[in-house]
Amino acid sequence: MSRLEFRHERVDRFVVGTVGVPGERSFFLQVQSTGLSNCVAIEKSQVAALSERLDELVRELKRSQLASLDELGLSGNFESRELEFPITEDFTVGLIGISWDGDNQRIEVEIQANSEPGSDIANDFNESAESEEPDAIVAYLRIFQVRAFCKQANQVVSAGRAPCPFCGLPIDAMGHLCPRSNGYRR
Repeated sequence: MSRLEFRHERVDRFVVGTVGVPGERSFFLQVQSTGLSNCVAIEKSQVAALSERLDELVRELKRSQLASLDELGLSGNFESRELEFPITEDFTVGLIGISWDGDNQRIEVEIQANSEPGSDIANDFNESAESEEPDAIVAYLRIFQVRAFCKQANQVVSAGRAPCPFCGLPIDAMGHLCPRSNGYRR
């Protein structure tokens, strides 16, 4: 089986969203360009880290004057920010890489599938089997698209369960046993 690589040169949508109730949410990232659509499962912590790193990259591009002023000055609303249903998951995210393509004035985001070593039984028995790279999605985003994604990702991540004012742990709909109040339900 060979590696699948989905390339989104001109991204129309790059959004994150959830399915489920707080505490039991599943996070998904959808990428769309003309004639191509992908959806991947992603962890909440990965969404938060991606948003943080993209925001840092945009600030560095501005500070270092690596991006054109025209690109940095663009603002505007980026396409719909809701997930499109039905959700068909292509893979679960493993590694995410980001880089700046100065020639095209785009931020490249490469999302690789989670590849668990030893998950293929055939590879366990055949030591000479070649190690294949995991499937990947490569998206080339403009700076205004990255800014819109970061804003939306921060809203999605923070929309989870409220923290307990005493211990900081998340409070479920049924409350929680707070360790700071000797186990009394809050």
